[in-house]
Amino acid sequence: MLNGRESGVLPMRDVMTVQPHSPNRSTASGSGSSRSRTIRAAAAAAVASAAALGLVACGPSTLPGNPLGQPPGGVTQSQPIDFTTPPADLDSAVRNVVPGIVDVNTELGLQNGEGAGTGIVLSSDGVVLTNNHVVEGATKISVTDLGNGHTYDATVLGFDRSEDMAVIKLSGASGLQTAPLGDSDKVAVGDAVVGVGNAGGRGTPTAAAGKVTALNRAITASDDSTGSSEQLTGLIQVAATIEPGDSGGPLVDAAGQVIGMDTAASKGFRFSISGGQGFAIPINQALSVAKQIQAGRASERVHIGDTAFIGVSVSSVSGGAQIRGVVQGGPADQLGLAARDVITGLDDHAIISANDLTSTMDQHHPGDTVTLKWTDEAGQSRSAQVQLAKGPVG
Repeated sequence: MLNGRESGVLPMRDVMTVQPHSPNRSTASGSGSSRSRTIRAAAAAAVASAAALGLVACGPSTLPGNPLGQPPGGVTQSQPIDFTTPPADLDSAVRNVVPGIVDVNTELGLQNGEGAGTGIVLSSDGVVLTNNHVVEGATKISVTDLGNGHTYDATVLGFDRSEDMAVIKLSGASGLQTAPLGDSDKVAVGDAVVGVGNAGGRGTPTAAAGKVTALNRAITASDDSTGSSEQLTGLIQVAATIEPGDSGGPLVDAAGQVIGMDTAASKGFRFSISGGQGFAIPINQALSVAKQIQAGRASERVHIGDTAFIGVSVSSVSGGAQIRGVVQGGPADQLGLAARDVITGLDDHAIISANDLTSTMDQHHPGDTVTLKWTDEAGQSRSAQVQLAKGPVG
């Protein structure tokens, strides 16, 4: 797809646009602009009608961060925060984890854009955990290890779109320092924590300190530019100024152990000096998915390997996924599909929305031959076989 909700080109969302879904996306000119994800949050046990909070996923920003300097440099804080442990302990905790994280930079070839985020090193040979939205839509991924300063090309081993997780592998890496992993089951409300990452995509690690304010939170994150949405559950909520670019980075406790992966922050922090609300995926939950991906075990939710590609951008309409754009030379273009055609089926599966097309495509791989069904602008039902190509990540 072209972007956002794309059928085998870029990540497909409820609505496709020219930019793929990613909070860490900046324009090709490096302006630091990004699409924001609006997030509605409520306690996991609350009913759907519970009051919602407007939030945005961590993406690139031009806001001043809390630079750590050259690792393992000291932590600076832009706002006073009441810690249950002394700032010195927090500084030590950050120093402990920085060598085990990476900056993730992506090229979005189909959008002439680029993105930036963070990752957590899981193995000395370069297996890294990050958010799916950090690498989604990427045509090239380069990763800089903060432990040794080296930059590596990276490939995606697999991803779980529904959990917003991805595992990437650094090419030719060895001897990397891994992040110290803690036990998220032991996290309690009131614990002092710090989010560490590539805030604003500046490349220098930053720290955002705060406290755990709630556990087992559920949020709905929607991409303002694509209309796509995803449900994330079981999250740790923190009062900390987690910034765009921190996505995929570690949430660290006072002992210097990674207890979560930063994934979303309230947009209120952009304007409020008192700090905002952030969310992190518990590390135990993240590692469960990561181990499945490393083992190469695909499922309805976990995709292993390269992303299959049709080459369209789509939005949801009654009865299917309507094409908004076609990638020149892609499989859909070769079949003669055009804007305003509506994709209604893939093999024996009826397509009822853009998200449905995305999840169906996630079950396929480049080289697979599928039967695509669609209704053209004149209202004629058509079908044809097509071989799926290799597309951008996710």
